[in-house]
Amino acid sequence: MDIRELETDLTEILADMTASEGLINTLTAGVHPDHRLSAKNLIRYLILRSTDLRAYHGLLSDLGLSSLRTAEGYVYSNLFQVVRNLSLIRGEAFTHQPDVEIIGYMRSLELLRTHSDALFQAGGEGRSRIMVTLPADAADDASVVRDLARHGMDIARINLSHDDEEEWEAMVAHVREAGERVGRHIPIYMDLAGPKLRTGDIAYREKGGKVKGSLPVQVGDRIHLRKSSSGIRIKKTDRVIPVDVDAVVDDARLDDRILFDDGLVMGRVVGRQAYQIEIELLECHKAKIGSEKGINLPETRLDLPSLTDKDLADLPFVCRHADLVGYSFVRTAEDVRRLHAELERHAGGQVGVVLKIENQEAFDHLPDILLAGMERSRVGVMVARGDLAVEIGFERIAEVQNEILWLCEAAHIPVVWATQVLDNLAKTGIPTRAEISDAAQSAQAECVMLNKGPNIRAAVRLLQGILTRMEGHATKRKSELRALNVARAGLERLRG
Repeated sequence: MDIRELETDLTEILADMTASEGLINTLTAGVHPDHRLSAKNLIRYLILRSTDLRAYHGLLSDLGLSSLRTAEGYVYSNLFQVVRNLSLIRGEAFTHQPDVEIIGYMRSLELLRTHSDALFQAGGEGRSRIMVTLPADAADDASVVRDLARHGMDIARINLSHDDEEEWEAMVAHVREAGERVGRHIPIYMDLAGPKLRTGDIAYREKGGKVKGSLPVQVGDRIHLRKSSSGIRIKKTDRVIPVDVDAVVDDARLDDRILFDDGLVMGRVVGRQAYQIEIELLECHKAKIGSEKGINLPETRLDLPSLTDKDLADLPFVCRHADLVGYSFVRTAEDVRRLHAELERHAGGQVGVVLKIENQEAFDHLPDILLAGMERSRVGVMVARGDLAVEIGFERIAEVQNEILWLCEAAHIPVVWATQVLDNLAKTGIPTRAEISDAAQSAQAECVMLNKGPNIRAAVRLLQGILTRMEGHATKRKSELRALNVARAGLERLRG
């Protein structure tokens, strides 16, 4: 490739962005004024990443020009300057003067910082924020929360899947009191429970009379997943697992994958009836399936509301007490707008929303979800790596995690890096080498979430030190910029 060919190719992409400005204005008309420029930049990024850009980096670097690999936050400005400089290098006049509102590099950093400060309301002095899940004893013992605050907790997380309003209210009071003690505001983040796809109560008994209480499995076995609502009694010798959410049975199609217990057991649907599905097991990294274990159906479009009856009942409490709410099981832009409407109904317009990307469908619709999220002023994204890894496959989690980071940076939306950060340290007191490296990588996000454990204070201290040191080295990483399927598909949907 020579300079002329390089300039021609990049000029075509720039021309596509410029010609799309009318559509971009239409698509971003509904976003909050605070996010208008960011929403435009996101759509321009989708245009950029719909092309494989890997062939251009070498020549651009040889010419001393930007290789486009850090263009997420200021897409048009970066590409415009590259094309302009290529033209000047070739000794030709550059007359392209588009009527486009441009975000430069410094402005992109300012927008991301402003949006992060608005969402998290605290912390961020030279490093990513630290969010900590409060343990159950934080409701009974105020010193638990005070210690976490003193050791570096910026944001307190309350998981609404556990405990009840009495315990949550006590936790809220202890967080507010701890904030007064340390002299800074500690925002409260409340996670909505969302739909829980789990195995029911398994009462399996072997024919010889030995009680299992779980279902022994091996590759090649065929088992059945049956609706608890069917009313059909499950004999203790039947290889049948009850499930409380009917949609698991109703919506699973033949040949769809189904995973149990964080993906340790995997099978495919090979038969179905109105009240149950038959599953052939293809992978068994565990010799049994127990009660109350997670179920994932990455290839199944489940007809389930993203807000459960429990979520709707919990939202008034959230609106009274939370600074931020985490939205589980979000899958589409319509899901986002439904939560927005419910928050407004309960006078929760001031509550920041963190959209949890934890399933395949949410990732596939990420551009649409981000644009819908930006219809409110305070929005963030959580990369829920646990469920997401099960859904998309563990071999893809690093790739997908990076794509989420890139799209959110293009939208100037802060990201929460979550799931098993320093988990071994929090639980046992001893970190693994791999999780130290993971914690260092988490500095790419604007917030990092720690789960509870007996050694959580040590984990907070260590994470604070790692994030502070990493901030001095880098904020984001360069990438090769192959075309992204999520960008192409998102752009096609937006263009209709």
